Amino acid sequence: MNQIVMLNSTLDGEAILARFNKLIQDLLRGNMTRNTFQPWEVDILLDIDGCDLKDSSRRETLRRYQRAVQRSMEKGAAQPLRLSEYLNGKKSVARVVQ
Repeated sequence: MNQIVMLNSTLDGEAILARFNKLIQDLLRGNMTRNTFQPWEVDILLDIDGCDLKDSSRRETLRRYQRAVQRSMEKGAAQPLRLSEYLNGKKSVARVVQ
């Protein structure tokens, strides 16, 4: 029974990661063609909007964020971390290094 639950959660994680990657790719391309979103996708979009990224670094920041989410999901995270969490983590690491 546990193997079935693990398989379902893995498939769910893979599906979530695929949807997340599509969402970020749509943002990077600048064309959001769909009009139906999962609640967590809306949260991600609102969080990205709230982070107020500079136009000059927006694309690179989103690419790095996407890679960070991919790594965390591969390590077993159930949901993608938010951009604000990612940026706060980067600030924390920068403070420790200084």
